[in-house]
Amino acid sequence: MEILARIRIIALLAAPLLPAGVLCADDGPDPELSEILRAAASEIDTFPDRFDAEVWLTDMSRRLARQVSDPEERIKILTRVHYEASRVALPPELILAVIEVESNFDRYAISVAGAIGLMQIMPFWLDEIGRPDDNLLHIDTNLRYGCTILRFYYDKENGDLRRALGRYNGSLGKRKYPNKVIDKLSKKWFQA
Repeated sequence: MEILARIRIIALLAAPLLPAGVLCADDGPDPELSEILRAAASEIDTFPDRFDAEVWLTDMSRRLARQVSDPEERIKILTRVHYEASRVALPPELILAVIEVESNFDRYAISVAGAIGLMQIMPFWLDEIGRPDDNLLHIDTNLRYGCTILRFYYDKENGDLRRALGRYNGSLGKRKYPNKVIDKLSKKWFQA
């Protein structure tokens, strides 16, 4: 994707949005999201545009160096973020902002609520989609689930990034988490 197209997408996503609405009670995992995750977890990995990815990796690697000192791990995370974000048509920089807020790039992070890995995925999804042997501590698996979930919520909220981020974090109707992600996106991961 050319830089100007990426800029337009991020500008649209990070633009001031309508205030988030009231939290809706969920009775459990969304069956539609379960099916989307099941399909995503079964896809074969490829990296279609090597040149754009390498240009992007050079810039993002510098930004990530403070949090992930091992260059090999840093490139693996960035490569997978680029791929998984592109697979679901989200800006990779948005995913980096989510990861920074969720786990600060600690791939072994486990929250008090039991969420696991870089994007803090709840383990109930493994049983929900019939893939109990998937390991959410694996970078590839965690990013596949996280990007798919965020895209689902973005679509469900008709492109309202704040509401999608609120759903992702379980804080729909509150602005603290979406604001933190958007702040990281605009100040660190996407600098014009």
